[in-house]
Amino acid sequence: MTGHGQASVQNDHVRVVAELKTVNNRFLKTSINCDLDAAHQAKLEALVKQHIHRGSVNLRINSQILSGESNYQLNAEVIRAYWLQLSEIAGSTQAINVESILKLPGVVADNVSNDDQNERVWPAVEQATREALVQLNKMRELEGSVMQKDMISNCEIISTNLESIKSLAPRVITHYSKRMTERINSLLESHDTSIDATDIVKEVGVFAEKCDISEETVRLGCHIEQFNKLIQEDSSNGKKLDFLVQEMLRETNTIGSKANDVEIANHVVEIKTCIERIREMVQNVE
Repeated sequence: MTGHGQASVQNDHVRVVAELKTVNNRFLKTSINCDLDAAHQAKLEALVKQHIHRGSVNLRINSQILSGESNYQLNAEVIRAYWLQLSEIAGSTQAINVESILKLPGVVADNVSNDDQNERVWPAVEQATREALVQLNKMRELEGSVMQKDMISNCEIISTNLESIKSLAPRVITHYSKRMTERINSLLESHDTSIDATDIVKEVGVFAEKCDISEETVRLGCHIEQFNKLIQEDSSNGKKLDFLVQEMLRETNTIGSKANDVEIANHVVEIKTCIERIREMVQNVE
């Protein structure tokens, strides 16, 4: 789901700002933008995975060193050696540019290694990231609450249409039997012949077997019940809900192809419309 979270942490050494953004994705895809080494970036990714399971996540870390002490020190011996050599070459006729000497190798040394710097910055980075994750999830929970109500509403519409289909299903056989009997009797009268009634019963029985949707309606009802149960849970069930939606659509398509009735077909269209709405939302559910 979409969301945004930001937090800043400051101590005597550093000020850190962590910003998190998420957009919809069926899987978890994490992008981290910071100056930390690979090991600490891996820690950040693991921290994100503890709180987010689906979506494209972008984490940006900005850090500013506040310590008054300098991490750099001039190497006096190296500068003296450069100065003596340059003085001999230039002689007394040409002034030596101090700025040029400072750019030479070995003149300025970094007293703090990258590893040490990362370790000093990490506590603030971790705290800021955790706080940003809390803010992000608050926003995602609000969006999820709205989506939950919408999906429950669509499930209610599906259940209503499913009950209508169940009530209409028995008349499909009756109407077919009536239509077939009328057509056969009309043909028999025009050709002055007769047919055994058991043959008509057999034909109706074959048709009844082909268009029986009782199993599909039961399974669809079970899927709706499971969906409503999972959507009420606090745990992450996005993938389970996605699977159930696929099964709901499959049963609905089978009902539409087997029922052979205009009114049932209309209810099937309504159900498929609701399932499509749910499917689009479920792909963004954590």
